[in-house]
Amino acid sequence: MVKNSFISVNSHEEKEEKKGSVEFQVFSFTNKIRRLTSHLELHRKDYLSHRGLRKILGKRQRLLAYLSKKNKVRYKKLISQLGIRETKTP
Repeated sequence: MVKNSFISVNSHEEKEEKKGSVEFQVFSFTNKIRRLTSHLELHRKDYLSHRGLRKILGKRQRLLAYLSKKNKVRYKKLISQLGIRETKTP
């Protein structure tokens, strides 16, 4: 499915599939966020899904903050690949 396509995209860089890597976790959280967002457009009063979405957003935000401190190049590559943040232009 979608996870397999991400693994195949990154598999040419690394021979082993690293499903525990920060990039893969951010990718899977982004997929969950997109699914929940489309679900919540139809079911606006589903408060448990709202709570789950906020929790996943917080986890992804913490992982992205960690990655930006650890390795700026990987961080910028990941956010451009997923299209999740706006880049600031001076």
